[in-house]
Amino acid sequence: RCCAESRRHSSILYNILRSEERAAWPAGQGPRRGQASRGCPCGSRRRVALRSPQVACKAASAVLVKTLRFVQNVPCFQELPLDDQVVLVRSCWAPLLVLGLAQERVHFETVESAEPSMLQRILTTRRQGEQPPPRGPALGRPHHGPGSPHPPSAGEIQAIKGFMAKCWSLDISTKEYAYLKGTVLFNPDLPGLQCTQYIEGLQREAQQALNEHVRLIHRGDEARFAKLNVVLSLLRSINANVIAELFFRPIIGAVNMDDMLLEMLCAKL
Repeated sequence: RCCAESRRHSSILYNILRSEERAAWPAGQGPRRGQASRGCPCGSRRRVALRSPQVACKAASAVLVKTLRFVQNVPCFQELPLDDQVVLVRSCWAPLLVLGLAQERVHFETVESAEPSMLQRILTTRRQGEQPPPRGPALGRPHHGPGSPHPPSAGEIQAIKGFMAKCWSLDISTKEYAYLKGTVLFNPDLPGLQCTQYIEGLQREAQQALNEHVRLIHRGDEARFAKLNVVLSLLRSINANVIAELFFRPIIGAVNMDDMLLEMLCAKL
């Protein structure tokens, strides 16, 4: 059901909004026919949480350790300056983790979480003398600050599950996952990199190796390489902050992922 319908119609806020809405209608008219039947985005905006956080978060943590171990064992990665290593890991840890979740076939379920209404948030921030918080994080680099929790929405979780389902439907092999991870890891377009051309070459090599492997193993499926690249494109819709909030905040609280990743990268996993 739409979230607007789930509120009690007798509430003061509802009556105020309804009276203003009626005042805006032309005399003797109501809302246009079919106006209320437009697609409501409320379902995808619903905030959700893990049904079994201890199980799912433990599995995600194990996959993160495996992922960073994989990264550390790539010889070409170790040859990069430490600053470049940090830039690459901080940028790609989330898509690599989701690839790892798909590879390990980690299943998780979510339930709707209680979230303060917009009116409650406005009143709370006004009492504190602050500006009302934004509805969501700005696009770009994800924010990991402890003061800005962003509970995942149903739509964001569906994007993650849709990606994993796509991977499972293709029955991606271990080698294919490795080449996909290499393509994601070596992203030459990130600001702050020193060895841009070298990293670009490594990404190109990962793509070439994937193409050659697909042509050798899946000779009857000429479209498979393109399908695997579609999988990579789906990763762009997954927000790193959503992954952090979903799988790590429930067990370790307001974590700064940059600090944790740097600590794990410098440790011998």
